[in-house]
Amino acid sequence: MTRVLIGRSVLLMLVLVTGVSAQTYPTKPVRIVVGFAAGGSGDMIARLVGQKLTEALGQQFIVENRPGASSNIGSAYVAKAAPDGYTLLMGSHTMAANMSLFKQVPFDLRRDFAPAVLVDKQPNVLVLHPSVPARTLQEFIALAKARPGRLNYASAGAGSGQHMAAEQFIMMTGIKIVHVPYKGGAPAVNDLIGGQVDLMIGNLPETLSFVQTGKLRGLAVTSVRRQAMLRDVPTMQEAGLRDYEHVGWHGLYAPAGSPKDIIIRLNTAVNKALASSDLPRRLEDLGLVVAGGTTKEFQAIMEKDIEKSARLVKASGMELQ
Repeated sequence: MTRVLIGRSVLLMLVLVTGVSAQTYPTKPVRIVVGFAAGGSGDMIARLVGQKLTEALGQQFIVENRPGASSNIGSAYVAKAAPDGYTLLMGSHTMAANMSLFKQVPFDLRRDFAPAVLVDKQPNVLVLHPSVPARTLQEFIALAKARPGRLNYASAGAGSGQHMAAEQFIMMTGIKIVHVPYKGGAPAVNDLIGGQVDLMIGNLPETLSFVQTGKLRGLAVTSVRRQAMLRDVPTMQEAGLRDYEHVGWHGLYAPAGSPKDIIIRLNTAVNKALASSDLPRRLEDLGLVVAGGTTKEFQAIMEKDIEKSARLVKASGMELQ
């Protein structure tokens, strides 16, 4: 009887401690790790969300960039962090692709992370350097077929959303263009503007202003509907590439094993910001679609992208790293 009472007392104390820690969370600054270089879309979104979490929860949410290996370095760092809510990850669809693209991934997306909340969905746009002599998607496809292997495209890294979107495009059109991977979308766009590369299927947050000012030429967006900030740019399907769609996402993760109450608190705070602050307008100005929702809904989208990416890797014959 004494052992039973002691056991119950210990269990009660653990429950009380967990409850108190969740109610008072956070009591110190929180890091949001981004697996890409500063200035890219993931970095922009992490900083916007971090600002709103700082305002809502009363502690600093600080963005820390750990780029490399198509976000695997930053993701692995968070996967191994203490599951206490003080090291988070602004993850993306790239993580889902990495599960099948890389032979060895230093984490398991399903096992090592606790999805907190989906922040946005992210259409891309096929953009060219102005020196490339093509004004429409069909003109570009014809040009690429006439110059096999002579045009190159940039991406945020092997396995990034831009890489996967481009490989899907290559597979569906039969063209041959050379991949030039970078450590993030921002340096890739910089070299594209400078003419070091010819094209990319880039994130709207990173390319939108350059398309609007004419520094890059937008040929088609990868969503099934046109984007409000680029009304004159057709979709891939409108431009003649039937059934093409490639939309990414960003979401907030904690290490697996993090207290459920803390995950719920993060989910609630981000959903509230997405519904009632200036955050939706700022995301939409970047060309993003506001998301939000439950942790289970985020989990379902992640699972769907893991499976979709695996099919694309197999069908396109992309080399595993």
